Amino acid sequence: MIADLKNRRCLLLGVISDTHGHLPPPVIAAFRRVDVILHAGDIDTPAVFDALQRLAPVVAVRGNMDRGRWAADLPPAEIVTLGGLQVYMLHDLLTLDLDPAAADIRLVVSGHTHRPAAEIQNGVLLLNPGSAVLPRGTQPASVALVTLDAQDITHRWVAVA
Repeated sequence: MIADLKNRRCLLLGVISDTHGHLPPPVIAAFRRVDVILHAGDIDTPAVFDALQRLAPVVAVRGNMDRGRWAADLPPAEIVTLGGLQVYMLHDLLTLDLDPAAADIRLVVSGHTHRPAAEIQNGVLLLNPGSAVLPRGTQPASVALVTLDAQDITHRWVAVA
């Protein structure tokens, strides 16, 4: 299914991280129409992964809390092509071990901090959707919706608390 999305010109991505074993109903509502879900780790239970897969194809990476046999196949980092653009996923942005711009990556998705953040560096959007269940600071629990339209990338956060 992901192969079908490699070169499609316009895609809506649901971006989520740090679910820690929970999937609140507002997340399901926010992701109802997405083409693919990117989970940046700390899923914690296979039930959350399975529930997300019922909504859309899921690309996920392993977070520091993803342990056990069910998580063994989750990679620590992943590069996926969506909408003709390279997307790099990892749990903790501080472990980024490549230059995304040099690797022709346009979007880096991470989690771990439980705080939503977006920054453009050298033409690359570094996006953290925050935590869907355990936010830190004054931000609400959140996910992100990302639109890939030709070469344009836009995002918005959705509060899910």
